[in-house]
Amino acid sequence: MPYLNHKPQNNHFSVRTQSFMATDGYPLIGTLYTPRHDLKANIVLSSATGVPQAFYRRFAEYVTQFGYQVLSFDYRGVGQSAPQNLKGFKMSYLDWGALDLAGAIDYLAQDQIPLFMVGHSYGGQALGLAPNHAKVTAMYCFGTGAGWHGYMPLKEKIKVQVIWNIIFPPMVALKGYLPWSKLNMGSDLPIDVYKQWRKWCKNPTYFFADPEQHALIEQYAQVKTPIYAVSAMDDNWALPNSRHAFMQYYSQAPMQFIDIAAQDYALKQIGHMGYFRKGAEKIWDELLHSFDDLLAQKTDRD
Repeated sequence: MPYLNHKPQNNHFSVRTQSFMATDGYPLIGTLYTPRHDLKANIVLSSATGVPQAFYRRFAEYVTQFGYQVLSFDYRGVGQSAPQNLKGFKMSYLDWGALDLAGAIDYLAQDQIPLFMVGHSYGGQALGLAPNHAKVTAMYCFGTGAGWHGYMPLKEKIKVQVIWNIIFPPMVALKGYLPWSKLNMGSDLPIDVYKQWRKWCKNPTYFFADPEQHALIEQYAQVKTPIYAVSAMDDNWALPNSRHAFMQYYSQAPMQFIDIAAQDYALKQIGHMGYFRKGAEKIWDELLHSFDDLLAQKTDRD
């Protein structure tokens, strides 16, 4: 049975800014969406690269109707968790999963109720970076792939290569960070994130091909959290071939690959961002059904 597709009303949930610490003590700013009644599980929302947490507001408000509390947050160096000036800010792209997501998981795990994860693009990569991944009951991720241009349609492939090789380098050289906001593509990004991202996107298997990161292969193989990995057939950045190239490294995780098409949800397009835009409620309903089924199974076992 589908969920009722009514708009969330303000009296169904409360919203508050929530600060918490990454596991190395770095202060992060998040938003906590809490249902006023019948809280049954937590969701930590791990966002895409450079996408501020406010983008996920509609999703978070929607799922509170059905008893899920959601924590969205900005990674270090992004949005509300960024320093006043990104120039000179040092970090690793991996910190977002290994330290920031790990801190969010620890924060929500204090409630002693089931904890789920929803990942968008990088967010789906991040679970394997978090040393406390075992605290997550299941992950549902959207648009997570390896990032290599070779998996993209020709037009997108050319566009991406122009951006990486012609547009971004002089912008970064001038600013000392990636001023992504100037292109209306998201929040500005620290220079180390830009450098690592660019380097890893040159490889069909992303950071797993980097000799300096070979330990990640064994690390991801430790994850046994069930994963639902969704790709929209018009998501040129994370088509199924790209998704498989990355997800194969979650080698011990029970995996369900889900391919979706915009017309099946009465949408004109989904692309890489439409998973969380207005009109995607039917996509969210499927996520909720999966989480509810897992909660029911847990109740039966208990």
